[in-house]
Amino acid sequence: MAARRIAQSSINWSALAERVPANQKSSFGAFKTKSDIYVRAVLANPECPPQIDWANYKKLVPVQGLVDSFQKQYEALKVPYPKDTYTPQVDAQVKESQSEIDSYKKASEQRIQSYQKEIAHLKSLLPYEQMTMEDYRDAFPESALDPLNKPTFWPHTPEEQVGYKSKEQLEAEAQGHH
Repeated sequence: MAARRIAQSSINWSALAERVPANQKSSFGAFKTKSDIYVRAVLANPECPPQIDWANYKKLVPVQGLVDSFQKQYEALKVPYPKDTYTPQVDAQVKESQSEIDSYKKASEQRIQSYQKEIAHLKSLLPYEQMTMEDYRDAFPESALDPLNKPTFWPHTPEEQVGYKSKEQLEAEAQGHH
């Protein structure tokens, strides 16, 4: 029975090891070692205690009723198996994480669709090496140089432009207004 109980709750260690991040491999190895030690300890003991030959002891022990008393006490002894109080908590966590997983999958599918649209758009454009500056401006108006409407200074990065404010300056201004 013990072996069957352990087999029912056995863990696919190789599949689990594939999901463990590299920085947690040592902790995972220690956990697996502890689990293996526990399983070996359980399997080292017999499933049921050995049967006692009470008739033989009644013949050998001269005191009347002593073996009968021991037999009654032994048979009355029941070792309680601990109650499982953690399964409902684990099931609740599984349901909670499943909803998080489902929402992440939906968000990922939406991102995939938007990325596929972006890829299709990029594939529909001329190759960059064949584009002129006008073609680039038409395809990417937000990042193209527009010297007439948005003149910029060389090297044309946001940091080098008039009126540029860093993130720190913007945060300080936002805190100053509150």
